[in-house]
Amino acid sequence: MGDEAENESQLAIGGRIPGAPGIAAFRTWGDEPSSLPVVISVPHAGRAYPRALLRDMRHPESSALKLEDRYVDRLARVVAQDTGAALLIAQAPRAMIDLNRAPEDVDWEMFGRAARSEPRPDPANRRARTGLGLIPRRLPGIGELWRRRHEEAELAERITQIHAPYHARLSAMLKTHQERWGAVLLLDLHSMPPLVARVGQPAAEFVIGDRFGTTCHGSLVGAAFSHLAQADRPAAHNRPYAGGYVLERHADVRSGIHAMQVEVDRSAYLDTRMAEPGAGFDDVAKVLTGMVRRLAQSVLELAAASGEQSWPLAAE
Repeated sequence: MGDEAENESQLAIGGRIPGAPGIAAFRTWGDEPSSLPVVISVPHAGRAYPRALLRDMRHPESSALKLEDRYVDRLARVVAQDTGAALLIAQAPRAMIDLNRAPEDVDWEMFGRAARSEPRPDPANRRARTGLGLIPRRLPGIGELWRRRHEEAELAERITQIHAPYHARLSAMLKTHQERWGAVLLLDLHSMPPLVARVGQPAAEFVIGDRFGTTCHGSLVGAAFSHLAQADRPAAHNRPYAGGYVLERHADVRSGIHAMQVEVDRSAYLDTRMAEPGAGFDDVAKVLTGMVRRLAQSVLELAAASGEQSWPLAAE
């Protein structure tokens, strides 16, 4: 369950995947100096599964398909190539460690006797309690994911080699862009299962999350919804996905670092099995490309209004 080889446009790699020698935990792309004030992150599309991890999974194929934001990284690559946005893509799979969870979001009942015998704080949020903590434990329709309990040393290794360097790299990318442009938008890209339509309303194909107004300026949310409306793509705001740890950790609106999560309906760009790119892939990529260009212009306008911008008001 590896992934296709990347071409020479790759600019940087970082971190390591335990049990997969020579495979980096993430890759980044982007021009220096940056082409526009947008950084795209893709934390849940990693497909570099170590063999030992697959052996430990009860149902590796079906579990991986449900856990992954399947091929949303390919959408992100198209968007980044067409717009010049900087890009950070995780190669480590979500089954190994969830980069959109805090290091404290651990379900200690998953771990060996030594770890469980020590006093541990009860998880304060529903993510770990429902089975989708830092290391996912269970999935609806599948149940428990693992054949054995984990060891605390495994968790520490994954945090040190994957989680910490990924977020350090993302933080550095955002700082570089904020310093160049006066403001920057982090667009955290995910995919979601199809939503259920409400009475009189079509199901949303996109969900824009800003942690209920706390992680980015309202004008950016407005620009995203305006673009999606013009593209005739139904969209929702914060429900059922408001954004997670990536937004909570990296957003700093007062300093000009804005963060938005974008969820894309998998059925809009994958095949009927939601396993491979489908007929709608190019259209969804086009919608996202247009949205990134529009958001970049809005970020520049925010920087200009705050007096922070020192570059021409254009996102060419």
